[in-house]
Amino acid sequence: MVVIVMGVAGAGKTTVGTRLARVLGWSFRDADEFHSAESIAKMAAGGALTDADRAPWLERMRQVVQRALESGEGLVLACSALKSVYRERLTVDASRQRWVYLHASREVLAQRLSSRRDHFMPPSQLDNQLAVLEEPEGVCAVEVSVPPDEVVARVLRGLGLQPSV
Repeated sequence: MVVIVMGVAGAGKTTVGTRLARVLGWSFRDADEFHSAESIAKMAAGGALTDADRAPWLERMRQVVQRALESGEGLVLACSALKSVYRERLTVDASRQRWVYLHASREVLAQRLSSRRDHFMPPSQLDNQLAVLEEPEGVCAVEVSVPPDEVVARVLRGLGLQPSV
């Protein structure tokens, strides 16, 4: 199974995703690993990526999802996946994939971004991400203003998954 943890910058995708993968005994990958150097530079300079910029990035992640499903590996992928077309592109086999949407108020997200260090995504991009976001329907949606371990517990309950022993 593959679980994709999505949301805007500051929602806690990496934090929740790594903890979720750990308790499930699965692998974890972060979408940031798949960006080109050019895309990272563009975002770091305050620019927003276009759909054309994102196309190869999405394809690289789709291949990772496909390999995990083919091998039977449990995988948690942290990825913004802000638009429904991105989520469609990353869905290889809906019967073996689950989506988790992490969300919070703009104020919570802005505070988190302002305290984040050493990340290429500047806090100034939050409003752009919120404007682009197409909220998903029919997914496990979890509000993230609670501590990360509680978010993970809510995700596990929402997906009906049990921690590995």
